[in-house]
This record gives sequence, C-alpha cells and structure tokens, in this order.
Amino acid sequence: MEIMKDLESYSLYLGKLAVQSLIEEAELTPKPGLVDKKNSGSHRDMSLNTMIRSAIALEDTFREIAETSFNRTPSQELREEIAMIGRRGEQDMFQATGGVNTHKGAIWALGLLVSSAAMDLGKSPGKEVAVQAGELALYEDRNLPADKTNGSRVKARFGVDGARGEAEQGFPHIRQIALPVLDESRKRGLKENFCRLNVLVALMAELNDTCILHRGSAEALEFTKAHAKEIVLAGGVSADKGWQLLEQLDQSLCSMNVSPGGSADLLAAAIFLDYLDQNEKNEFKRLKTLQI
Repeated sequence: MEIMKDLESYSLYLGKLAVQSLIEEAELTPKPGLVDKKNSGSHRDMSLNTMIRSAIALEDTFREIAETSFNRTPSQELREEIAMIGRRGEQDMFQATGGVNTHKGAIWALGLLVSSAAMDLGKSPGKEVAVQAGELALYEDRNLPADKTNGSRVKARFGVDGARGEAEQGFPHIRQIALPVLDESRKRGLKENFCRLNVLVALMAELNDTCILHRGSAEALEFTKAHAKEIVLAGGVSADKGWQLLEQLDQSLCSMNVSPGGSADLLAAAIFLDYLDQNEKNEFKRLKTLQI
C-alpha cells in the first residue's frame, strides 16, 4: 500500500513538474524567434496562451509515463509502452491547440526524462537521469508509424542527429552546456530570467537545431549559431552589448521566419532536471513537504 501511495504521489509530482517546466520556458522573455510574453516570434499559428494550454493538456501524459516507469529499468518493452503514451499525448496536444504542433519535440524529450526520473523515484542527479533516459531512447519503437516526420526529413537532407540523436546520446547539450551555464550564471548572481536566457543562447550557439533547418536552411542555422556565439562572447544577456545583440537576433529570426524550437525544448528539459536537483538532491522524502 505504501509503495502504491509513493507511486501515485511521485507520478503526480513529475507530471506537474514537466508541465511547469514547459510553461516557464514559454513565459521566458525575450526569446529570439520563439513564442514569449512579448510576441509569437516566428509562429503565426501560436500564442503564449496556446503554449500554456498545450502544456496543461500534457500533464496526464507525463503522469502516466511516470506511473508506467516506476521502479523499472530501460528496456524494449518500457520504451514501446511510453511511446504509445506519448502518441496519445500528441493527440491531446492537437486537441488543445486546434491542430497546432506546439510540443511534439518536448513530449519526446521530457517523456524520456520523466520516465528515467520515475525509475528510481528521483534518487539520481539530473545528469544521471539524462544518461539513463538515453539508454531508454536507444531501444527501437517497433510500433512507430511509418509516416515521415519533419525531423526525419531534416536528418535525411542535412545529415544532423536531431532530437532522436540528442536523446540517444544521453542529452549531451543539456549535461555539458545547459546545466553548467545555468549554474555558472547563478554563481555570478544574475536574475533567474537572465540565467535561463543565457542557457537558451548557449544552446542556440551549439545545437544543430532541426526546427531552424526545417523552417529555414543551413545558412539560417549557421547565422543563428554565429550570432548566438556573439552574445555569449559579449558576456551573455545580462551585459548591455549582449542584450542588444539578443534583441537584434530576435528581429532577424522573425524576419527570416525561423525558430530555434529544438533549443527551446532542451531548455524546458534542463529546467525540469534543474528542479529535480533542487529538491534535496532528488531525495523522495522531499515529496512529503511538496504542495502538489
């Protein structure tokens, strides 16, 4: 009975935490080419309200993934079970948004991370959760529909790994870039908004973002990475020059109609893992005091 109570509580917690991470990513402002509190960026079919509705609609998906993964290890069977849940979640997303793809990439990334966190009730630090999620991602989903996705088309055309490759490698851009930049920015005493924007820019500077390639071109990707690196070299978004460059990049990406959606998905995933790490180093006993 106690185990079932822990399962229910922690699954509910992980579901709410994943949704919270998506909402906080969406609300972060200003984000170049992305939906935020200021505008819809390069997305004429989305708004901040659309993003929030979508995130809320996915809570049951993440909760069910957590319940399914409780006290298990990466396996073919588990991979296919959570994939099926994720596909149902995509339908919930489309229903909430009127057919707009707001969070398909995030369902993939956060779904794997939620599953990994649920395997041992969050006793592992965020970076280890990411590595274990990668182990799960390596198993093939034999029930995957044969339909071509935007990510698969971009991978075939440009030869980049995309979201699947990122996951199969244990989310290296989160472990090696996002979380360290977040930690370093906080040590500098920056406001949390600046810290997270620094993470986004650092990801944009390094990631071969398939969302940019899908909506734009290889030239658009190189433009984005080069200008994001300028912001990093200028001292980040908290520096006057860095902030000015950030606003210029936002204008440029909107005019080019491209959006770093892959970087945004990884930012949301990093926020999720960071919250796990903040909760008493992932000790489940912390759950007793959480208001969920």
